[in-house]
Amino acid sequence: MVGRAEEIKILNAAKNVQKSAFVAVYGRRRVGKTFLIRHVFEGKFCFQLTGIANVNRKAQLVNFHAALVRYFPGMETITPAEDWFHSFQHLINCLERLEAGKKIIFMDELPWLDTTQSHFIPALEHFWNSWASARKDVLLIVCGSAAAWMVNNLINNKGGLHNRVTHRIRLEPFTLSECETLLKQKSGVLDRYQILQLYMALGGIPFYWEQLDTGMSAAQNINNLFFTQNGLLRTEFDNLYSSLFKKAERHIGVIETLAQKAKGMTRDELLAKARLSNGGNTTRVLKELEESSFIQKYRDFGKNEKNMMYQLTDFYSFFYLKFVKNSDPRDKNIWINSLDNPEHRAWSGYAYEQVCFYHIDQIKKALGISGVHTITSAWRGGIDSTQKAQIDLVIDRRDHVINLCEINYSVKTFTIDKPYADELRNKIGLFRETTGTKKSIFLTMITTYGIESNTHAAALVQNALTMDVLFENA
Repeated sequence: MVGRAEEIKILNAAKNVQKSAFVAVYGRRRVGKTFLIRHVFEGKFCFQLTGIANVNRKAQLVNFHAALVRYFPGMETITPAEDWFHSFQHLINCLERLEAGKKIIFMDELPWLDTTQSHFIPALEHFWNSWASARKDVLLIVCGSAAAWMVNNLINNKGGLHNRVTHRIRLEPFTLSECETLLKQKSGVLDRYQILQLYMALGGIPFYWEQLDTGMSAAQNINNLFFTQNGLLRTEFDNLYSSLFKKAERHIGVIETLAQKAKGMTRDELLAKARLSNGGNTTRVLKELEESSFIQKYRDFGKNEKNMMYQLTDFYSFFYLKFVKNSDPRDKNIWINSLDNPEHRAWSGYAYEQVCFYHIDQIKKALGISGVHTITSAWRGGIDSTQKAQIDLVIDRRDHVINLCEINYSVKTFTIDKPYADELRNKIGLFRETTGTKKSIFLTMITTYGIESNTHAAALVQNALTMDVLFENA
């Protein structure tokens, strides 16, 4: 098991508490939810059920009964229940016959069980409220990739399950440090620059990293996974969204629209380009994508809520739409042959920015401000059409300092020459003038291999960080 120390701690606490516990685990598909739960409990469940995708209530009930038969001898003589209330009653009867001790129940892919007009949620409510919660020996663990369903129907439930979830775990993708550890366990010898390249295409999804061939370079692995006819990640995109969302076409439409503009769009701009109405259904789609960590909502420094921006933040989705969707699978070396073209360089710069945003805790640690309250954002502004600038990352600190972070991805040590030095001075000046800030401004360079020591760097840069800081534990 790589990482997941806090999540393991929560699961063990739920197991050891002297009362019944209800644990909800959710997160993006392929992020390792089921693996985590099975690892912690070593598969020692009194009952385990996995929902089935795209089947009706009857099929789910038959699946539930089959699980009862596997775990409780004698249940094969019982006819499968015709509704969820009786199914849970069968489970109660079986559990009550067990010897004393913790009764650990694991229900995986829970959202798939909640089919149309199935009344699954009321039955689950009744099972927990009328029986399990009144005992001290039940640990119910439910898991699902449809994060929005998990949040709306369990964690933020307004009915019988209101405030019934005792422990919640939102499982996030791996950090660079965790991906590096995973590769080492697989006897991988790739250096950090190549690991960074992989992260910019795969994100921190453990299942994707498990598919890597450690005897190949980053570029070769990307070629094999994305650009060959049978590449695993060539066909992952449609399966990813259809497995998480009902009527996934709208969700995919939002993702495809946001992929057209790396820096993001306002809500009005997004709705216009994606041809979506400004109503409740669209708001729900955006919230579901945000809860599932595919997109983020943020605002530029100094802007109000009306100016919120939506941005695609899923590394895999952005890479797929940018390079893979319309590629020819017969060109097996397409990625290797395009490593130095302008489109690849532009993507690398944007993707590296996103990696830095995702590792903001590591950046704060490197700056020595882990304990300082901060607000992170970007900034775009200027005086008029001829004087405009943007800052990749703004760290607004409670200690009366603002770090303006310039993020540069390069294959060697980065050099600040005179034209770029003038551009940086102009950015700092415009930022100070248009925002009216009275705080001290520290220019922070975040590059792959550091910056060259010269007079321009010495005069401008307060902090110079390399990609190595992103690999640290926060």
